[in-house]
Amino acid sequence: MSGATFSSVDNTLEIRHLQTRFFTREGALPAVEDVSLAVARGRVLGLVGESGSGKSVTGFSIMGLVDAPGRIIGGEILFKGKNLVGLPEAEMRRLRGSRIAMVFQDPMSTLNPVQRVDAQMIEAVRAHRHVSRRTAREQAREALAAMGIASPEERLRAYPHQLSGGMRQRIAIAIAMLHKPDLIIADEPTTALDVTIQAQILSEVQTLVRTQGTSLIWITHDLSVVAGLADDIAVMYAGRVVEQGSVDAVLDHPQHPYTAGLIDSLPSLNTRGKRLTQIAGMTPDLRSLPPGCAFAARCTRATAACLTPPSLEPSPAAQTSERGTHLVRCFHPGRQAGVLKEATA
Repeated sequence: MSGATFSSVDNTLEIRHLQTRFFTREGALPAVEDVSLAVARGRVLGLVGESGSGKSVTGFSIMGLVDAPGRIIGGEILFKGKNLVGLPEAEMRRLRGSRIAMVFQDPMSTLNPVQRVDAQMIEAVRAHRHVSRRTAREQAREALAAMGIASPEERLRAYPHQLSGGMRQRIAIAIAMLHKPDLIIADEPTTALDVTIQAQILSEVQTLVRTQGTSLIWITHDLSVVAGLADDIAVMYAGRVVEQGSVDAVLDHPQHPYTAGLIDSLPSLNTRGKRLTQIAGMTPDLRSLPPGCAFAARCTRATAACLTPPSLEPSPAAQTSERGTHLVRCFHPGRQAGVLKEATA
């Protein structure tokens, strides 16, 4: 399968040829098309792409939270060997929050504004464990302390509106970690926070993942976050994975022109006082994707061959890591440093 480079008995999650579509009056939108990924125990996968690339829908598909008119129409989502696609809702509900958890960009998607933090965390514990309220409260306090939250007893007594945005997000992550889940999906949870708070939370999350052996999918558009947090990376464009491999291999030796464009557009890599490097054009409308490679209209390397859909394959020019092969969905992979930057200047 595509993405089998990371297949292993140690994998907490394996996604095989996932297809999720939204059926509208204007037609079917292939939000996720033939996506295959794997996340091993205790490792972090960075899922990267622009808005509309399909990364969040991939996360919601894993959780079984794709609402109508969207639905999964193909593929498998294997969680510790069990296929979650088509799993009865009652069984899926038992997994959510206990074995699989999700952290959202807005912590208020997790927190109830009219309940104290302790009431919400106690409820989250007792939803999956038959313990007393006192025991549940102690577990909640320990979870807050593990997230590096000072004065956890005081935070438990607070209402969400009495806390800062960074503190609310820490608590949302602590709730996700309550049951020491096997898998956490984090959908851009630090995007709205300042860089100092973001760095603190990333450090705390990384420590928790390593010490508890939790697998983490970190969904983001920020490559700098992925560079410091993730072990592996998958880059999505127009619903498909266009490049994946170890984070060092992909970021140091990008093979797909879209990945290279994302890296070149980072402000830190642009000369001070000059215009930022940009990827030309706009992402295509998913309702009317062009034939062949969806990125071809924006690509400086496109040729007639790109009118045929490329598959996700090992690139001869790609770097092979100890975790497996560096895969790319492109007929013309690889580049010398600065080539794409010069071509789009």
